[in-house]
Amino acid sequence: MSFTSCLRLVALMDHLAKIGGQIICATHSPVLTAMPGAEIIELGAHGLRRTAWDKLQIVDHWRRFMAKPDLYLRHVTVDENTRR
Repeated sequence: MSFTSCLRLVALMDHLAKIGGQIICATHSPVLTAMPGAEIIELGAHGLRRTAWDKLQIVDHWRRFMAKPDLYLRHVTVDENTRR
């Protein structure tokens, strides 16, 4: 989903929570996990653990990518000799 669509979804989820709804959301989106008041449970090699938004691995990855995308993108270049 686009950034703007994620923000709209956060607004809808926030509204639902405020009227008494409960939301369970599995996502890779740091935008969705930033929802105020969210209880965040991260699944990883460590199993399940409660964590804070700024401690999520996905948030750390996005921070590093946004700071220096070239460090990540150098691994996705296509070798012209292997292209079919």
